Amino acid sequence: MTKTILIIEDDRDILEIMVYILADEGFDVISATSAEPLSNLNVIRPAMILLDNRLAEGFGKDFCRTIKQNPDTTHLPVIIVSANRDIESLARESMADGYIAKPFDLTELLDTVNRYC
Repeated sequence: MTKTILIIEDDRDILEIMVYILADEGFDVISATSAEPLSNLNVIRPAMILLDNRLAEGFGKDFCRTIKQNPDTTHLPVIIVSANRDIESLARESMADGYIAKPFDLTELLDTVNRYC
């Protein structure tokens, strides 16, 4: 069964690259430039979430904390993606399972996704 990755990233160029690479690796990818799909996690049922920290509707770290505090979604691996200099602390504070620092290496992206899927 193909695993679904949900990517929330407001930079369309970065989003396109991530979708292309992960789809090419055989993942089913659902992508969005807004946080709207996070309200449908029970329908989407992703194997993991790649979540940009800076979004038009707020911060990924806050969305991540909400996901991790909800008993129905706490099991979902969430990886924060950000150019924040202190991304390690940001990920820890948001209860994320991991992080990817921008700019990222494609090998790092694939290694992280494969680790959590």
